[in-house]
Amino acid sequence: MPDGRVVGAIGADGVVSSADDGMSVADLRYSLGMMLRGRLDEHDAEARDLIAAVAGQPRLWPSAHPKAWLDEDVVTRVCQAAIERLRGAPFAYAVGRAAFRHLTLHVDHRVLIPRQETEVLVDAVLEWSAARGAGGLAIDVGTGSGAIALALANEGAFDRVIATDVSTGAVQVARANAERLAGALRAPVEFRQGALLGPVRGETARVVVSNPPYIAYGEMQDLPRGVRDWEPPIALYAGDGGMAVTAALARAAADVLEPGGLLAIEIDCRRGAACAELLRAQGCYHDVRVRPDLTGRDRVLTATRQDG
Repeated sequence: MPDGRVVGAIGADGVVSSADDGMSVADLRYSLGMMLRGRLDEHDAEARDLIAAVAGQPRLWPSAHPKAWLDEDVVTRVCQAAIERLRGAPFAYAVGRAAFRHLTLHVDHRVLIPRQETEVLVDAVLEWSAARGAGGLAIDVGTGSGAIALALANEGAFDRVIATDVSTGAVQVARANAERLAGALRAPVEFRQGALLGPVRGETARVVVSNPPYIAYGEMQDLPRGVRDWEPPIALYAGDGGMAVTAALARAAADVLEPGGLLAIEIDCRRGAACAELLRAQGCYHDVRVRPDLTGRDRVLTATRQDG
């Protein structure tokens, strides 16, 4: 319940009118709850989470600090995020940020929202690298927000990381994230624009890692609306039944990986066996494995570049 202050009125443009500059957490949560009631499930929890995310606080902070005062800028940004949620925007786009492993990344419609499934891909690379010692170059193909590249630079022991993306907007988002997180990175990260491994010709990598587009165009309507209607199609869909980009990446990586180097790709859980067979058919990889995500579904494909 409100803490006794005048509760603001939220207009259709997300502007809050109140008796003071800013609002208490409790007043804003109450006003947001009224605004969201009947339009979003669990409207009070949604209001709490919006406040916490925009204020840069832990999820339960609004419940523990109902009398904390939020200045006008924070209140306005929270209300604008609520308006975006009512328009159907995914939560991460509405608040402009997403958590990935130990990092908080800024995200918008130019990049795919980082997902927990992709953290398993990073785990596979870090485990492989730790078993073989520090150093070398890691290349992240289709970096989007920079999630994989920045996680490897934050947690791994690579000499350097290069990240590529065909989207100019994605490279801009990833660079901004890298600049903001520079103090947390153990290795330098370079971003290059271009398709697949084209931007890294002449480099030799210990690891090539990617979360490529792998949804078939015919599967578009099966996706949740928050994905289908909001996330960038270039990061979602691939031809040849969802396999085209994975196949192209497997061919190109053979020319970039050092002997014994690792190729690690996130895959569609329905195509694990087909993706593994695709890599075996290349004739230049061994130790091809499909690994499950946290729900037990095929999610990560790894293979080692043969010598010679």
